[in-house]
Parts: sequence; C-alpha cells; structure tokens
Amino acid sequence: MNFTITVISLGTVFLILTWLAIFHIMARDFGSPVRKTVWGLVVVGLPFLGVLLYIIWGRRQGVRPSLEEITELEDGVQK
Repeated sequence: MNFTITVISLGTVFLILTWLAIFHIMARDFGSPVRKTVWGLVVVGLPFLGVLLYIIWGRRQGVRPSLEEITELEDGVQK
C-alpha cells in the first residue's frame, strides 16, 4: 500500500512539473519556433530527464515577451 501511494505521489509531481514546463515554454520567446518546439519535445519525450534538462538549461534561454509585443500580437489577431 505504501509503495502504491509513493508511486502515485511521484507520478503526480512529475505530471505537475511537466505541465508547468510546457506552459512556461509556451509563454516564452526562444528566438525561433524550432527552438521552442525542440524544448517542448524534450520535456514531453524524455520523462523526468526532459523536465530536469529544461529547468537547468532551457528556462534561461526563453525570454518573456514584452507588453508591447503582446499588444501587437493581439492587434494582429483581432484584424
């Protein structure tokens, strides 16, 4: 019973970290869509290791878009 609870708990933590990493990747600008896609595939394709790699290296590569860039994108979508 304890083993089952441990496995379920670790799985839940892994899922939460994976989703947080995916949302973080989606919200950042990596300079090109290819780099963003590669990080997304690394996080999803390499369980546990992908999230760790993103936390260590990928998180620093992405830049949060400025408010001006977000406004320009929203204006372009509304037209």
